[in-house]
Amino acid sequence: MIDSERVYMAADGGILSRYGHEFTWDIRSSMMGKREMDPSESTLTIPAKHLLPSWNLIAERVAVEWLFNRFPDIPLSIDEYVTERRARQDALFHTCQPLPGVIKLVKHLAKHQIPMAVATGSLKRNYYLKTKHLPELFEPFAKGVICREDLRLEDRNKPRPDVFLLAAELLGRKVGTGDVSSLDAEGEEGKALLAERARGLVLEDSTVGLEAGRRAGMKTIWVPDEKLRTLAPNETYGADCVLESLEQFKPEDWGLPPYDQ
Repeated sequence: MIDSERVYMAADGGILSRYGHEFTWDIRSSMMGKREMDPSESTLTIPAKHLLPSWNLIAERVAVEWLFNRFPDIPLSIDEYVTERRARQDALFHTCQPLPGVIKLVKHLAKHQIPMAVATGSLKRNYYLKTKHLPELFEPFAKGVICREDLRLEDRNKPRPDVFLLAAELLGRKVGTGDVSSLDAEGEEGKALLAERARGLVLEDSTVGLEAGRRAGMKTIWVPDEKLRTLAPNETYGADCVLESLEQFKPEDWGLPPYDQ
C-alpha cells in the first residue's frame, strides 16, 4: 500500500555500505524468506531483556544471522545491527507515501461499503510509524488491522494463512481456521467455508503473502515492487493475477463495483 520497501532498503543499505557492501534486492528477498522460516529450524536464543513475542525476535535475528554469514567482516553483533537498523527505519518511516492507485481504490471500496482489512507482517510499532501521517489512506481500516505480533496469531505468521483468516473474521465472515487443504470439501460445512473464503481478495506485494492468501483459499493479486519483479520476471508464484501497479486494477473483474466514469 505504501513505498516502505524503499525505507527497508535504505536502512540495511546504509549499514552495509559502511563496510563496503551493497544491499541488493536478491539479498532483501532472501532475508524476507529467512524471516518466515519455521521456528523449529532456528537454534537462536533470545536474551531475557527483549519484550517482543519470542518468534518475532527469532525471525528478525535469523535474517541478520544469515546476512552476517554472507558478509562475515561486518564487525557488529546481531543486537547492534538490529538496533541500528531499527533507528534508521524509524527516522525514515514518516517519508512513506501511498503507491500509485492505492488511495483511489481504498476510497472507492469505502464508498461502496466493501469490508476491508490490513493484514501485515509488520510489527505494530512499525505499522504506526509508517501510517500515522497518512490518515486519508488508513482511517478506513481503523477497526481492521492485524500486525505481526497479534496474540491471536500465536506466531502463525505468513506464509501460514491465519492472518488473512483472522482478518476475514474481523470483517464478520465465517471462514473457519487452518489451511484450505484441511477443509472437508465434501461436507456441507467444508463447502460453505470454501465458498466464503473464495469471496476474499488478497492484494500482496510479497511472495510469502501470496502463499498465505492461497493457503487461506482466497483470490490473490500480486503487485510486486518492480525491482523484486526483475529477479523472476516470468514467475507468478501462483497468484491469480499479477499487476505492475494498482492503477491497473479493475474492480469489476473481481465482482466489485466499477470505478465511476
